[in-house]
This record gives sequence, C-alpha cells and structure tokens, in this order.
Amino acid sequence: MKRVQIFQPGGPEALAMTEAPMPQPAAGEVRVVARAIGVGRPDVLIRNGTYKWMPPLPATPGGELAGVIDAVGPGVEPALAGRRVLVSARELAQRGGCYAEAVCVPADAPFELPEAISFDDALSLPNFLMADALLNRCNPGVAARRVLLTGAAGGVASAVIQLARLQGSEVIGVVSSPEKAAFAAANGATHVIDRQRESIPERVMALTGGEGVDLALDHIGAGVLVDCLHALAHFGMVVSYNIVGGPPQPEIFGELRKLVGRSLALRCFSIHSFDHDRATRRAATERLIGLMAEGRIAAPAATRMPLDAVQEAHRVLDAGATMGKIILIP
Repeated sequence: MKRVQIFQPGGPEALAMTEAPMPQPAAGEVRVVARAIGVGRPDVLIRNGTYKWMPPLPATPGGELAGVIDAVGPGVEPALAGRRVLVSARELAQRGGCYAEAVCVPADAPFELPEAISFDDALSLPNFLMADALLNRCNPGVAARRVLLTGAAGGVASAVIQLARLQGSEVIGVVSSPEKAAFAAANGATHVIDRQRESIPERVMALTGGEGVDLALDHIGAGVLVDCLHALAHFGMVVSYNIVGGPPQPEIFGELRKLVGRSLALRCFSIHSFDHDRATRRAATERLIGLMAEGRIAAPAATRMPLDAVQEAHRVLDAGATMGKIILIP
C-alpha cells in the first residue's frame, strides 16, 4: 500500500511517498481502508518537526481518515467489518498516521458514520470538534453575542461560523482576499472584514455601534491578534489557538494594560487540553455527527487532491491559499 513518510523534517519535499505491506490488525484492532484523508495544520508541524506531540521518525502525518473497516483482529466482533467509520488521531496513542491507504487502530477508536454523511464530509468533524471547544470550553457559561473570527475561510473557521450561528451568535469574519470574503459570507458569516483593506478594530466598532465583540478567535497571531484585542467589548476574551503569522506584535501584556479599563482576557488554547478526557471528546464528536447527519451543520466545500499530490497539498496549505478543507484521495 502507499504511505507518506517523513524521514527528515522540512518543507513539502520532506513528504515521501513509500510502499509498505498492507497492515494486519493485531488483537483488539481493526483495519480501516481509506476513502478520504484530511490535511490540516498539525500535519505541517509534524512535517517540519516542530509539533509538541511529535511522533518518532520516520513519521506518517495525518490527523483524520474516513473509510471502511475491512478486517478485524483476534478478539474483535466480526460484525464490525464493513462499517463506514471516521478515524481521528485524537483517539490514538500517537498523533498522525493517517496519510496511508490503510491503518490499523484499536477497535474502540473509530466513530461509526451514518449513510447520510459522506467520507469527504466526515473529515470536517474534527474541525467541528475544535470549533465546539473554542466556542464553549474556553469561557464556560458565557454565551458570546458577537464572535470575531480571523482566517474565516479556513476549515476550523468554517466550522466555527456554523456552530456560532446555530447557537445564536453574530459572526464577524476576517479574511485576506475578496475570494475568501465571498467564501466566508456564503458559509454564514454575518459580516466580513478584508484585513488587507480595512482596519479590524475600526470596522468591528462600526459594525457593533462601538460595543465590540465578546469573543475573538485567532490563529494568525502577529499584529492580527493585537487587532483582536482592540476589537473586544468590556470583559471580552481573545482565544489564540495558533500563531501561523508569528508571535504577537507589539508586546501583548503592554497592549492589555493599555486597555485595562475594559478588563480584557487572553487565553491560549489547544485541543490537546482534552487528551486526558476521552469521555468528553467522544461525547462531543457523537453529538456533532448527529448534527451533521440531520443537516444542521455541513462540511464546507473541499479541495480534493490525489494522495500522490501530497506535496502540492502542503504547498497550498503553506501559502494560505486554501478555502475550506483539503482532502487527499487514495
């Protein structure tokens, strides 16, 4: 079978397509044959060797895979064979591993998929899990009337928009091009700001009658995170869940002190906060599967590429040129 491996961290060229024997499920395991494989930011961190939860080299990236169980190991119920499932590396002992035509995982790790959810769409469920945590776990008990969302055309952001709207929040998306603005608006953003042409704080205050937003979710960092602080309402919170653009500039605590009259908060969030809490992770994922099957949330439009084009997929991701989800097809 085909499998992507990293022998030496680096750029997209570090992703090597290799051949390996078809894995055989051990006791307590099932084998899942891939029909679609997700591409995400953690894969880039594994590729360049900076992931805090880095698997040992040679490593296979990939945080999610959707497919069919085609074999079971000793001690596993034979009736599991043939089931459509989602495999998330969040349910495995080691992150990564899904850039392959087949994987063997513990029998209790995959999530069964109803027929109403396609393999492609299932790959957005981990994004919805992240979105659910960002909206509901970072400031528990506080419902945000208004949410500011940077990088609003991405996979996680697309999920945030839908869940926030489902919960009754107004969403202001921030993008970097007219094309991404159209994508975010079509996905449900109430308002969209093009940060290349408009000041984020000024536009937010204009849209909210000078009140600001209750919650800002940012994965860019750099000056954008500071802009988010200045767009907050009194007692508002910025949640930083990545810094793809680099550390905040200028120095963040100094900016907080400048705005001390608003009593603002900054939280750094990682989905790894739930690594120890399997019950919460799985219950939330099952709830989201139900919402998707009912048509109450929907996967955004995806860019589909063959598994052989994995290097190109990472170049697109590195360039920030993608909208929605990138999916590899074995």
